[in-house]
Amino acid sequence: MRTKIKENIKFYRNQLGLTQEQLAAYLHGKKSLISNYENGYSTPDIYTLCKLAEIFDVTLDELVEYEKDGD
Repeated sequence: MRTKIKENIKFYRNQLGLTQEQLAAYLHGKKSLISNYENGYSTPDIYTLCKLAEIFDVTLDELVEYEKDGD
């Protein structure tokens, strides 16, 4: 399984012109939270993914971009 969560969080955050700190404030977290997501050190839980999709005005599918590994 492969997703593009970390790449998309950074992409959509930049599209909105938000800093990591500003996005973290929307999620009531610290800048390191967003940094960890964008660097792939951690993955947002489903509640946070839904909130991010809402902030970015995209669907969960667009945010996650799930790809099944080849057989």
